[in-house]
Amino acid sequence: MTAPAPTTTASAPRGPVRPTRRRGGMERARRREAAALVMPSLLPILVLSVAPLVMGIALAFTDARLVRHPDYEFVGVDNFVRLAGNSFFWDSFRIGMIWAVSVTILQLVLALGLAQLLNSGLRLQSLTRVLALIPWAMPPVVVAIMWKMIYSPNAGPLNAFLGALGLPDDINWLADFSTALPAVIVVGVWVGMPQTTVTLLAGLQQIPGELHEAASMDGAGAWRRFTAVTWPSLRPIVASITSLNFIWNFNSFSLVYVLTEGGPGGRTMLPMLFTYLEAFKNRNIGYAAAMGVVLVVVVVLLLAVYLRSQFRDDRAVQKG
Repeated sequence: MTAPAPTTTASAPRGPVRPTRRRGGMERARRREAAALVMPSLLPILVLSVAPLVMGIALAFTDARLVRHPDYEFVGVDNFVRLAGNSFFWDSFRIGMIWAVSVTILQLVLALGLAQLLNSGLRLQSLTRVLALIPWAMPPVVVAIMWKMIYSPNAGPLNAFLGALGLPDDINWLADFSTALPAVIVVGVWVGMPQTTVTLLAGLQQIPGELHEAASMDGAGAWRRFTAVTWPSLRPIVASITSLNFIWNFNSFSLVYVLTEGGPGGRTMLPMLFTYLEAFKNRNIGYAAAMGVVLVVVVVLLLAVYLRSQFRDDRAVQKG
């Protein structure tokens, strides 16, 4: 009798293991390549933005002064307690909010009208767009000097034009308590409007023309087409650009500094300008750093509330 041949069990195939390992290695290689591509742009942000921010927050809790041989100590929240009772700082904060809100709203309204005009197929449309971008291409200091000459009470073209119309022609626009802030707001709107215009124009060009044609066939007029077609399509862009404009306007410094240096009597003293003078004129670096921390926190909170309301409205529109 012969013994039965031993049976062998087939082993599980190992073929899929190598492709899996190979795919995992390729994913890790891609991540390393992505990190290598991002690092050159990330390093300047860390060195020039994040590191100064951390240092500023640390200095806010010290009595640091701008001297040749600095010697400062940790003072806890003393700078913030002192700042809470500084009426001049909070007055500058109020002026900064008036400035930022006014400039942002006026920029949006005027830029929306200009974008609609540029999108309507005017003659010499390319030239008109180039002319609309001129304020954006000019450095803020040059813009401030130019407008300072326009507002000049003696030889400024604005007073000359008013005199030709038989109106008072001796107004000192930048030195009068009642006209200084509105005059600076006009300059801020003129400088920032081109960027908002370009952004809104790009959004208008993405709206399908069939939507406006369908609304016209249904009997909708120009205002109805704007509220039912144009505005809903532009709302995400408007939320983004107004948020950015508010941050930029609230942090304005060079434009107002060259125009008025915060005068007359602090009527155009923006928070960034007040902080700058405290740091580099009064040499109280620690106290100025505390002001900067407060401004950053307040702006972040205001933007969080604004963006949350915008996202809530967008969700309601999508559900509706």
